[in-house]
Amino acid sequence: MPVTITWTGHATFLVDTGAGTILVDPFFDDCPTASMKAADVACDAILITHAHFDHLADAAPIAKRTGATVFCAFEIATWLGKQGVERLQPMNHGGTAAVPGGTATMELAFHSSSLPDGTYGGNPAGWLLDLGGRRIYVAGDTGVFSDMARIGQRRHGRGLDLAILPIGDVFTMGPENSLEAIELLAPAAVLPCHYDTWPPIAQDAAAWAERVRRAGACRPHVLRPGGTMTLG
Repeated sequence: MPVTITWTGHATFLVDTGAGTILVDPFFDDCPTASMKAADVACDAILITHAHFDHLADAAPIAKRTGATVFCAFEIATWLGKQGVERLQPMNHGGTAAVPGGTATMELAFHSSSLPDGTYGGNPAGWLLDLGGRRIYVAGDTGVFSDMARIGQRRHGRGLDLAILPIGDVFTMGPENSLEAIELLAPAAVLPCHYDTWPPIAQDAAAWAERVRRAGACRPHVLRPGGTMTLG
């Protein structure tokens, strides 16, 4: 069954697996580039990479309204529980859990993580999704690290179908380092995020995509907020 990925802006994605919808890093109402509001979101599961406001802001209201289970670091789960969220799956690096349409494995990320109240948000993470044989890597906020080669390794004869990478620079890897990440991960396709939300992370995504094409490593897909792509 095809998997459809919608970028709603910044680092927020909706992944329709055919068996349900996974929401990644909910940031809608205070996001200047968001294509929709939190009240309009329907989902069955929520994955959070780390505790910064631009990845967590709308998690509690969406989780409470939809009844979706939130998969996240233990520290984030504890904080969300205090906000009234009941369906929580605390995790840590290396853990795998069932999500609609497949599994999600919490992977490494090199970043920081603090909750809205300033307390420690646990380990930042990325997510490796196995959805009906399609493998999608959501890097989260991170720089390049050598274990990306391990994450991209072929498993059961299949490499990564898609890597979702930040390219905004300043707070994450930028366009230059993303090319190194692509080389390590060796995905069939790559989708950029975490750029153009605010001036410090403004980037020319079309120019970035042309560099990826010239490198010949994979197919770049640049979406506008609200745009979709499908893995058949």
